[in-house]
Amino acid sequence: MRSFSLFTILLLCLAILLVDIITFYWLQSITTLISSPFLKTIIHVLFWIFTIGLIAAIIVLKTTLDDINPRRKQLLISSLYGLTVSSFIPKIIFVIIISLLFFTKTLIPEKASLLIVPIVGLFSGFLPFFIIVYAIFKAVYHFKIHHHKISVNNLPKTFDGLKMVQISDLHIGGFNYRFKILERAVKLINELEADLIFFTGDLVNNYAWELIGWEEVLTKLKAKKGKYAVLGNHDYGDYSHWKSAKKKEENFNDIKLFYNKINFKLLLNESDIIEINDEKIAIIGVENWGSPPFKKYGDLATSLKDANHIPFKILLSHDPTHWKEEVVEKTEIALTLSGHTHGMQLGFNYKDLKWSPIKYKYQHWAGLYQHNNQYLYVNRGLGWLGFPGRIGMRPEITLIEIIAEN
Repeated sequence: MRSFSLFTILLLCLAILLVDIITFYWLQSITTLISSPFLKTIIHVLFWIFTIGLIAAIIVLKTTLDDINPRRKQLLISSLYGLTVSSFIPKIIFVIIISLLFFTKTLIPEKASLLIVPIVGLFSGFLPFFIIVYAIFKAVYHFKIHHHKISVNNLPKTFDGLKMVQISDLHIGGFNYRFKILERAVKLINELEADLIFFTGDLVNNYAWELIGWEEVLTKLKAKKGKYAVLGNHDYGDYSHWKSAKKKEENFNDIKLFYNKINFKLLLNESDIIEINDEKIAIIGVENWGSPPFKKYGDLATSLKDANHIPFKILLSHDPTHWKEEVVEKTEIALTLSGHTHGMQLGFNYKDLKWSPIKYKYQHWAGLYQHNNQYLYVNRGLGWLGFPGRIGMRPEITLIEIIAEN
């Protein structure tokens, strides 16, 4: 909530209040059907206790944010965010549906409308509420494996059938030290028996302290030929206020050093060559490359400097916009792996059909894309940010097998 001004927070609270006033108006038309005055009063009182409590909690958290312990602050913000969304969205839908029903009730027989309008209105509110609750408590850690086989040019025969696992956007602070949850993902990854494991950025939300204790979980990740990582926009500490530039740098260095603890090679605008039986492929890793407001730390030319002579290249670049801007038709990079979008943590996937509101911001936002002989894969992320849930956009583990074209 630090990134929003007090004025913005007060506008949010006003919007919540206005929606709740309208919701309460329509709620009364439903509670009139309750014969018990005591029960009716209890429902009305509880409604306003929740509303006033939520608004008060948002304002208090905003005004006292600087004095709260960072670990507790992160948990409070995510909890309050989830509570606000699970309350606000269902009420808006409830108001819209019941208003439409009321103003078109002339199409429904009068006696039937006395029953249909309240039932449909309540259902329209409770259904999205239960969907959001499911998204927060179940779907957010319901890991899904996406398996793709890609035929590529210039792949040395020794590497034919190479199995790569990609994970991205852990935002590990959101797991709140619930190690067993991420251990389930580690187990799924290891069962894939990957040759290579790639992590494409956003290890943390902001702080190195989020990583405490997690090396015991993440060191269990196994790959036959190597584990590689790049940084994402959240790994630089750019979204926090620091007492000094030195503190920010120390935080950044601690995050980079963590990769040594878990046996990942962090590629900072550099490349690494994998050689088997005198045949080679190059793994290229750029620092975060983003369009405003995201900062550009990536330098693809520098990253390629020691790998230009290798015909087959794999690029790790957190932000998928990089692919179109600097990779496609400008390089000979065969496969780019990205993350960043999370698929907005909202949408649907069914076979080859996929949709999310994030598509209106990012041209490439989830799954596999191809332009001539160049491929991009955008991972939907393993963790979450902001809204502590996922609706129709499950956390992803990607398995890619690359096959040499005949």
